Amino acid sequence: MSYVLAVPEMFTASATDLERLGSALSAANLAAALPTTRVLRAGADEVSAAVASLFSGHARTYQALSAQVSTFHNQFTQALSSAGGSYAGAEAAAASPMQDLLNAVNAPTQALFGRPLIGDGTAGTASNPNGGAGGLLYGNGGHGWDSTTAGVAGGRGGDAGLVGAGGAGGTGGASAAGGSGGHGGVLYGNGGNGGSGGAGLTSPTTSINGGNGGNGGAAGLLGNGGSGGAGGAGRLDVPTASAGAGGNGGHGGAAGLLQGTAGIGGQGGAGGDNGILIGGSGGSGGNGGAAGLFGDGAAGGAGGAAGNGNTGALSGFGGTGGHGGAGGTGGILYGHGGAGGSGGTGGAGGTFLGSGGTGGVGGNGGSAGLIGDGGTGGASGQGGAATSGSGIGGAGGTGGSGGAGGMLSGNGGTGGAGSAGGKASGNTGTGGVGGAGGTGGVAGMLYGNGGAGGIGGTGGAAPGNTGVGGGGGVGGAGGDARMIGAGGTGGAGGAAGDAVNSGQSATGGSGGNGGTGGLLYGNGGNGGGGGKGAINVGAGGNGGNGGDARQIGNGGNGGTGGSGAPGGVGGSGGQLFGTPGAPG
Repeated sequence: MSYVLAVPEMFTASATDLERLGSALSAANLAAALPTTRVLRAGADEVSAAVASLFSGHARTYQALSAQVSTFHNQFTQALSSAGGSYAGAEAAAASPMQDLLNAVNAPTQALFGRPLIGDGTAGTASNPNGGAGGLLYGNGGHGWDSTTAGVAGGRGGDAGLVGAGGAGGTGGASAAGGSGGHGGVLYGNGGNGGSGGAGLTSPTTSINGGNGGNGGAAGLLGNGGSGGAGGAGRLDVPTASAGAGGNGGHGGAAGLLQGTAGIGGQGGAGGDNGILIGGSGGSGGNGGAAGLFGDGAAGGAGGAAGNGNTGALSGFGGTGGHGGAGGTGGILYGHGGAGGSGGTGGAGGTFLGSGGTGGVGGNGGSAGLIGDGGTGGASGQGGAATSGSGIGGAGGTGGSGGAGGMLSGNGGTGGAGSAGGKASGNTGTGGVGGAGGTGGVAGMLYGNGGAGGIGGTGGAAPGNTGVGGGGGVGGAGGDARMIGAGGTGGAGGAAGDAVNSGQSATGGSGGNGGTGGLLYGNGGNGGGGGKGAINVGAGGNGGNGGDARQIGNGGNGGTGGSGAPGGVGGSGGQLFGTPGAPG
């Protein structure tokens, strides 16, 4: 038995193309008929007459053959078009009984459980915003309703049954939350993505926050988790004390238990600008989704940037940057923790009076499960600039802590870097303090090294005649080892911000202390170096102390002091065997 695969639409398109080609050929033949069938004689002699008659005869023969070809072409085009119609009719005739059969199969489960056995869930509507559930055996969840009404949340995506993808969450209306994504199929299928939160509602009298993003749907046994929805932006240019804050990002969905990728956290929404007193804060990023038995946790979402202070009023402070989301947990048996999301930038201060906003804190790295490394902490957000003559730059945010290594083995995650303080402006402004580095993650229970501490952020510069530079951020401490492994290195301190003209500068940041070595064996971590002082007069930061060894191992060396500052103390050697660390 032979099988034929036919697409009626392709038959129709081919017939149309052939008809267009035949029309073009007929037009060309008609244009050539008169000059070729009536060739004029070159002269009055018999030879010229014979040549002209010969060519004219050939042309008439060609025209006769062309007419026969045109007839065949028309017949073939008509047959092709008719075949397409026949196939379309056959499909329509076959579809009706198949649909009747499917309806009969779905009727019992629809009556008992309110969902079909096979088929996709219905999309959400204004009157029923949540997407319908997919078929119990097979079918995707319906898409949640995208809200167009202020203050009304988007619909939740429908869940799949045994096999199928979860529906995506709907977008929230103004200032309203997005809908969560539906769960993927129990056996196979991806979770739906969370819907985005709506932007802040337009209002002449109040500041309105952005809506939160919806959470991503989780997968079942096999499949990827859905991504978290982004938070909506806070309302801009609202003449109230504080502009609207950005919405928080949604959390990512968990990966399938046996296989799949976890969903990333949604980004936080930006804060609104031009509050009379304070710019809107950025929204926090969503947490990354967790892995299943195997795989890495997903990254956390970035925090939203903060809004700026009012540029036209007498005062105005920049908003605080949003916090980064935490990284997801690594696989239960094996997998690394997800990286933390970065913090949002602090908002700039007002034009005439006011300070920059603080940068957002970086998200913590995710922990590993049984075996694996902890996730890296997220970098923090930079402090907002001070645009007024006497304002203070915003402090840089603190870096996120590194995630813990696996319960059996694994290295701790590196701490996130602290960000720079905001730059000052005018003659008397002060630069912002640099952000502290994040702490390194602790190592796995049996084996692994502690994570390195994050570096401190640079202090903000002050270009004015009597301005003061910002101090450097402190380096993060190194993570401790547990049974066997070395302690993590302390993070370097950040450099102080330069006061270019006044010579009034703060000190560099101190280096972080090294982590402790393992209980049975392992060296202590080295201390971080101190940050250098500002040009000409600034004092450097102290070096961090070296970490101690415990039973067997050498102590960590102390960190070098910055710009003449004292170095750190070396760590002690192991009680059974080992030498102390050198001072910085």
